[in-house]
Amino acid sequence: MAKTVNILFVCGAGLGSSFAAQMAAEDVLNRHHINAKLDHVDISTAASVSPDIIITAQNFEKQFAQFEIDEEKTSVIFLKNIVSSKEIEEKLLPVLKERNFI
Repeated sequence: MAKTVNILFVCGAGLGSSFAAQMAAEDVLNRHHINAKLDHVDISTAASVSPDIIITAQNFEKQFAQFEIDEEKTSVIFLKNIVSSKEIEEKLLPVLKERNFI
């Protein structure tokens, strides 16, 4: 059985857009039969946790640049449209393959 990937969705307040992105990603993960533990938080909390993958909006790229994220442990994916299943699929699947989750 494949290992479970821990994915964190991040937005400014940790409520609206991160949850919408989580729901869009859930569709993609289910379609590809990928086991995942999903959660959503605000950007200040994101720096203190170490998921396998962080998914967030492109406009948070500057804030993430200031965080010390161990890129060997955590991949960060920036999305133009955080509710686009197509964009999530295009950006997430290669990272999941590269990190041996699929």
